[in-house]
Amino acid sequence: MAFTASAPTSVRKARQMTQEKIYDALQGARTADKVTVYFKDGRAATGALIFNPFKGSGRVIDVDKETSIDFLIDTIRELKLA
Repeated sequence: MAFTASAPTSVRKARQMTQEKIYDALQGARTADKVTVYFKDGRAATGALIFNPFKGSGRVIDVDKETSIDFLIDTIRELKLA
């Protein structure tokens, strides 16, 4: 009986931070001037960050555009310091 291996398949890993890394990044980014938050639904927001670690929620405030976006930690895909 011959064994045939299937053709190798490539697995593309989604670019997404783990919850723990997001939490740590949010903790560190509280003193940053600007951050860019990428959400799981495709939105992105850049601005000052307010984060409440006890509630797991926060707000990104864009002073130039006079807008803000509230978020929960589980809605964030990635966080970058601007």
